[in-house]
Amino acid sequence: MGNTPSKSGGAEEPVKTTLFQREMSGTTYRIPALIYLRHSHTFLAFAEKRSSSADCDAKILVMRRGTLKDDGSVQWSSSQELSTACLKSHRTMNPCPVFEKNSKTLFLFFICVWGNTTERRQIITGKNRARLCCVSSGDDGQTWSQARDLTESAIGEAVHRWATFAVGPGHGVQLENGRLIVPAYAYHVPHRCCSFPVPFTVRPRALSLYSEDFGQTWRVGEMLRKTSCECEMAEIIDHEGRSHLYCNARNAGGPRCEALSENSGVCFDKPHVAPELVEPPRGCQGSVVGFPAPEFVPNDDAESKACGTSLLSPDSQTWLLFVHPSNKSSRRDMGAYLNRSPLHSSGWDRPMIIHRGPSGYSDVAYNGDKDQFSCLMECGKESEFEQIAFMSFNLNDVMQAGSRKDKKMRFLKHAVIFKTGFVC
Repeated sequence: MGNTPSKSGGAEEPVKTTLFQREMSGTTYRIPALIYLRHSHTFLAFAEKRSSSADCDAKILVMRRGTLKDDGSVQWSSSQELSTACLKSHRTMNPCPVFEKNSKTLFLFFICVWGNTTERRQIITGKNRARLCCVSSGDDGQTWSQARDLTESAIGEAVHRWATFAVGPGHGVQLENGRLIVPAYAYHVPHRCCSFPVPFTVRPRALSLYSEDFGQTWRVGEMLRKTSCECEMAEIIDHEGRSHLYCNARNAGGPRCEALSENSGVCFDKPHVAPELVEPPRGCQGSVVGFPAPEFVPNDDAESKACGTSLLSPDSQTWLLFVHPSNKSSRRDMGAYLNRSPLHSSGWDRPMIIHRGPSGYSDVAYNGDKDQFSCLMECGKESEFEQIAFMSFNLNDVMQAGSRKDKKMRFLKHAVIFKTGFVC
């Protein structure tokens, strides 16, 4: 496991540190999840350890601890297997951590799937073989409890209407009102014939798993009213102090799917697509985090100053950062997208490319102490399954990347006007 930071191919890319690397034996690490514990200045990086890149070859969850130093560097521990995060005869998948601030309890959610049963087989037969599980830690991930199977208590009878389900993958969130949110999705079976689902009717829908008692009990919210798959969620606080829960979900049939909840995840308003957030064929998981909108952002763009352009959100105290492959033809070129008006559907800027080349799943965290973002992502030179790498960058990095692209577009626009006399 490499700890040495290395420069990426592009001059503008942040420095990467490889945390999990594919081994000569074929052992592959996939499905990253990242959380930053502000009180202890600690990063926890999770992943699935697999015997190959295939979903059915997932084995166990692994974790590395990163200590944030005063100089901004991160010192990483060696990798450890989470031996209690499992059920007998099941494989463990989809790490999804969430931190409860009042009791300082870290919950790690995941699913356990029977044997090597594939997701496709569950969808075809309509027979769920996944279990909802979690472990918890009261010492920032140094020790973990035994696994709890929450399938019956949290999901109940609804699980019999699902072909299968999963959490995240990626981080959960605690809202200002104390509610804990874990993103999830399920393949709903609307109709059956002779106990089997009617072909081509089973579709995934995103939903939330939530707790109102600091993680003691859990319930599932209502599904989004649109096909939507792997998702992450973030809290948006508007200028009147009201909370909105934002959901960003994978969509295999076009751009990303977005939705807002006005009741802390119990149900979501009608979803819509975000045209700026393109998906590769069959889609890909993406990660999102909310952070306080800056009170002032330096802007050296003379043209913007002349036009009186405001960089601050007109409707929200929260901005969003979204990380996802930016190439709509394949899983390549991991991009960091900024949204300064997250309550509007067209608020996404052009992305800052943080890795050029094969890119896959990711998770992003915000460090309020240093006003910095950190990302854990699948990436490589030939394949996104080569490694899971960690990197950090700040808001100015993202905004400057967008500013350079905007200037380039304005230059090209003015060149066309000068040459042809009209705007095309």
